[in-house]
Amino acid sequence: MKLSVRAIEARNLRPMDLNGSSDPYVRLQVGKQKFKTKVVKKNLNPFWGEEFSFRVEELNGELVVSVLDEDKYFNDDFVGQLKVPIAKVFDAENQSLGTAWYSLQPKNKKSKHKDCGEILLSISLSQSNSGFDQALPCKGDRASQLEEASDLATESPRHSSTGPSRSPSGRRTEEADSSKEDKTSSHTFAGRFAQLFQKNGETVPTTSRVINSTDLPEMPKLAVREDRFEEQSSCSSFGEAVRTMMERDSDGEVPNNLPGGILLDQCYAIAPPDLNSLLFSPDSNFQKSMAELQGTTELQEGLWKFENGSNNLRRVVMYVKAASRLIKAVKAIEEQRYLKANEKGFAVSISVSTPDVMYGSTFKVELLYCITPGPELPSGEQTSRLVISWRMNFLQSTMMKGMIEGGARQGLKESFEQFADVLSRNVKPIEMKDLVSNKDQVLAALQVEPQSDWKLALQYFANFTVISTIFMGLYVVAHIFLSVPSTVQGLEFNGLDLPDSIGEVIVCGILVLQGKQVFELLARFIQARKRKESDHGVKAQGDGWLLTAVLLEGCNLAAVDSTGFSDPYVTFTCNGKTRTSSIKFQKLDPQWNEIFEFDAMDEAPSMLDVEVFDFDGPFDEATSLGHAEINFVKSNVSDLADVWIPLEGKLAQACQSKLHLRIFLNNTKGSNAVQEYLTKMEKEVGKKINLRSPQTNSAFQKLFGLPPEEFLINDFTCHLKRKMPVQGRLFLSPRIIGFHSNLFGHKTKFFFLWEDIEDIHVAPATLTSMGSPGIIITLRQGRGLDAKHCAKTQDEEGRLKFHFQSFVSFNIAHRTIMALWKARSLSPEQKVQIVEEESETKSLQTEESGSFLGLEDAKMSEVYSSAHPFPINFFMELFSGGDVDCQVMEKVGCVDYSCTPWELEKADVYQRQICYKLHKNVSSYRGQVTSTQQRSPLPDRNGWIVEEVMTLQGVPLADYFNLHLRYQVEDHPLKSKGCQVKVFFGIAWVKSTSHQKRLTINILSNLQERLKLMFNLTEKEYHSRKVG
Repeated sequence: MKLSVRAIEARNLRPMDLNGSSDPYVRLQVGKQKFKTKVVKKNLNPFWGEEFSFRVEELNGELVVSVLDEDKYFNDDFVGQLKVPIAKVFDAENQSLGTAWYSLQPKNKKSKHKDCGEILLSISLSQSNSGFDQALPCKGDRASQLEEASDLATESPRHSSTGPSRSPSGRRTEEADSSKEDKTSSHTFAGRFAQLFQKNGETVPTTSRVINSTDLPEMPKLAVREDRFEEQSSCSSFGEAVRTMMERDSDGEVPNNLPGGILLDQCYAIAPPDLNSLLFSPDSNFQKSMAELQGTTELQEGLWKFENGSNNLRRVVMYVKAASRLIKAVKAIEEQRYLKANEKGFAVSISVSTPDVMYGSTFKVELLYCITPGPELPSGEQTSRLVISWRMNFLQSTMMKGMIEGGARQGLKESFEQFADVLSRNVKPIEMKDLVSNKDQVLAALQVEPQSDWKLALQYFANFTVISTIFMGLYVVAHIFLSVPSTVQGLEFNGLDLPDSIGEVIVCGILVLQGKQVFELLARFIQARKRKESDHGVKAQGDGWLLTAVLLEGCNLAAVDSTGFSDPYVTFTCNGKTRTSSIKFQKLDPQWNEIFEFDAMDEAPSMLDVEVFDFDGPFDEATSLGHAEINFVKSNVSDLADVWIPLEGKLAQACQSKLHLRIFLNNTKGSNAVQEYLTKMEKEVGKKINLRSPQTNSAFQKLFGLPPEEFLINDFTCHLKRKMPVQGRLFLSPRIIGFHSNLFGHKTKFFFLWEDIEDIHVAPATLTSMGSPGIIITLRQGRGLDAKHCAKTQDEEGRLKFHFQSFVSFNIAHRTIMALWKARSLSPEQKVQIVEEESETKSLQTEESGSFLGLEDAKMSEVYSSAHPFPINFFMELFSGGDVDCQVMEKVGCVDYSCTPWELEKADVYQRQICYKLHKNVSSYRGQVTSTQQRSPLPDRNGWIVEEVMTLQGVPLADYFNLHLRYQVEDHPLKSKGCQVKVFFGIAWVKSTSHQKRLTINILSNLQERLKLMFNLTEKEYHSRKVG
C-alpha cells in the first residue's frame, strides 16, 4: 500500500528566532523513509503545499510529522510534532483522514511551551497499482521524489496550455527552430538537459548514444491516475468549478513568486478570469496549439476535480515530448493544482516530472502561474498581469546539480519565449510605454469629488459626543423653564446661583467637558473647510528623471485623537526633496486625489519614502500613522502605475492601513543620459569609463533582477571576506553595488543601494588579503538585511559590515566606489559647501541703508531675555565654531552640526553658514536646518548683534515660512563682568495659511525651551572652565 501525505500549511507556530519569527519546514518519517519540505523564510504561518508518498508494508507503524526551524550555523530548532498511527488511517472511511488541522505537540510533557501551533495535513492510503508504480515508483525515498519530479521536470510543460493558436503551421515553426541549433551544447550534459526542457524538439547533431523510444516504459492510462481523486466534482463545467472555489476562497492572498526566477512577466488586455480560462480550461485550444508547435504527442488531459477534503482544484496531464537526435522520446507527467482563486487573482502550481530521463528521480521542476488584475487602461478596459516563476527542487543530493539546473533554466527560457509569442497572438500584450504615454490622460482625469457642507457637517457631528451634548443641553434648558427659582442660600447672592449638591457639581462638569469637545470639533470642521494648501499641482522643472506621485486615497488609517479619528497628511521624500499633501481633518479613510511632481533629477532615483502623519504642528511629537518605502530598483515601474501600498509600523499593521498610489517615472533626456553620467563620473574617478554593450548590460540586469534603466559602470574581481573568503566579482552601477560568486554550483549573490551605506574606509593590507588593502563598507542601521548572511560582522547598533579584499586594481576600485557613493550620499560638510556656492550667486543682503538678511520681511519681537555672570567674549564662543559652539548645539538636539568659518562681508559685518539635522526629541520628523548668520558690533556700546535666517527642510509646511532670530549681547549694567542677552524672533511667511497662529505658538514654545537650555549649558561650561 501507499501512504499519501500532503503537508499544506501551518498556523500560529512558535517563534524560535530572536527576531520573533522562524524559518519552518516539515520533516515526515515512516519507518526508515524520510522526507522534508522546502523551508519558508521568516514566517509563522507558512504554506508548503507539498505531497509525499510512503510504501507501507505493515499497519503497526506510525507517521511522524515534525516541524522544525532551520538554523544556518547550529542544529535546527524543534517546533512541534505529531504522530498518526497508520492503522488509524486504514480503519477510517475510504481509508482517508481527509484534510484537517492537527495540533502540534511539544517534544516532552514537561516542556514550558504547550502551544506549538497547528498544521494542515491531508492523509490517505491507497492500493499500489502496477501502472501507477511504473510512472511513480515507490521505493523508499524514490516514492515522493518521482511523484514530485513528475511535476516539474517537464520542460516548460505545457506552458503551452492555452487557447487557440494563430501562429503559422507547425512545419514552418519546426524548420525555423531547426535552423537555430546550438551546436556547442549538444555534447555536454547541460546541453542534454537544455534539450529536455525545450518543447520544440529541435535537433542537435551529436555522436552520443541515442535513447530509443522502445526502451521507454509504457505510458500509464489516465484512468489509473484519476483514481487518486476520491471526491468527484459536483460542477458540470470548468467555469462552475472555478466559481465554486472562488466562493470558498474569498480572502486568500496570491503566493509569492518562486525563487528560481521569473520566466514571464507581462500584462495583457484581458480580464483575469478570461485569461485563466484561456490557459487552463479543458475547452481551450491553447494547450493543443502549443503541443502542435513543439511537437508534443499523446497529450492526455485529466478533468479538474476537487481534492479529497480540500477546496482546491486539481488535475493530471500527461504527454510525450517530441524526439530529438539526442533523446528519442520523453514522457512527462504534470500535476496542476489551484492554490488560490478569488477576486485578487489566480495562482496555479504545476509540478512536472520526467522519471525516465537521466537523474529524473532526483529532481522536480515547479512552476507557479500567478494571474492578477493589471493597471486599468484609460479606456476603462480591464487588464491582467501574468507572472510565471519556477524553481528546481532536488529530492536527492547529486553532483550533477549545477548542470541539471543550468540545463533546465536554458530549456525553460527558450520554451517560454515560444509560449509568450503564441499567447501574444491570442491576447494583446500591454507595454509599459503604453501606460506611460497615458500618464497625462490619467492625471487629467483626476478630480476631487465635491462634497457639500451639509454632508461634511453630518459626517463630523453625527457622533455620540455631539448628540449626547445636545440632548443634555436641551434637557437642562427645559428644566430651567419648568423649575422655580430657589431661594438664596449658603454663599450665594443675587445673580450667582451655585450648585447645592455633589450631583449638581458632577452634572455641571460633564456639561463643560462635553461642550469643550463639541467646540473642538466645530473648530476642526472650520479648519478642514479652509485648508487647501499643499504641494499638489506644483509642476516639475528641468530635464532628466521626472518622478510623479499621485496620492488617491487612504484606507484603515489608525485613530489617534480622542475623537476616534485622525488628521492625516502624507509626505513623499525622494533624493532629499519632500512633497507634502493637504491635511484631511477627522478622517480614517481620506480621499486626496492630489498630484506631486519632483523636479528633474540627473540620476534615476532609488527610493521613494512615504509616511503618513497625524498633524499637530511641526515641532510637536506628532504620531506616525505608518510608513512605506518604494524601491525603484526592485520594483517594476509598470506595477506602480496603480498600486495599493501597505503601511508599516505598529499602528499601521494593527489596522492594516494602506495607501492607493500611482507612481510614474520617466526620463526626458533620452539615450544621452547614460553617456553624460559616465562623463561626469570620469572626472571624479580620474579614469576613462567605457560604455558597456547592450548585451553586457542586459546580462547584468538579469543577474540581479534590475530594471532596464540600470546600467553597469564597472566590475572588479575580489574576495568577500567571511569565515572563508569567497572569490567573485563586485559590480557597480549608478544605484547599487552588488556581489556575485558561483563556485562549484554554490552561488552567492546580493546587492544594496548606495544610500544604504553609512561609511566606507580602507583596511590595511594583510597576508590573508595577499598584500592588498581591503574595503570595509558599513551599512546604515536596518539596511541590507537581505544580504545579512554575507556580512562579516554586525555591531551593537545592528549595522552590517561587509569586507572586500584582494582587488586586482585596488586604487581604481576604491576611487570608483568612493565617487559613486559620494554622488548618491552627500555629507553635511558637502551640503554646507553647496550652500556656500549658492550664497555666492544669491546674496542675502539688501541695500546699505536697510537691514541685512531681509529681516524687514519678518515682524521681530522680544521672546527671551536673560543675564549671565560671564563676560561677552565667552558668550560669543557660542557663535565661534569652536568646542563650546559644537558641544552646546549637539546637546540641544542639532545632529551632524557643521559650520563654515566667519568671513568678512563688508565693514564690521561677518557671515557664516550652518547646517544640521534636528534630533528626534526636538522634531519627530528629523528635518534638516540650513542657516545663515551675520555678526556685527553694536554701534553705540560694547556688545554684538548676531542675526540669523533659518530654513527648515523635511518638516510639514516648512516651505511656508522662514525663521528669523536676532541675538543682542551687551554688558550687564549692574555686573561688571556679566552680560545681558536679548533674543528677538519673527516669522517671514512665504505662503499664506490659515494655521499661522497655531504654527507660531508651536514654534515659539519650542524655541524658548531651546534658548533656555543653550544658555544654561553655556553657563555650566563657563563655571567648569573657571573651576578647572
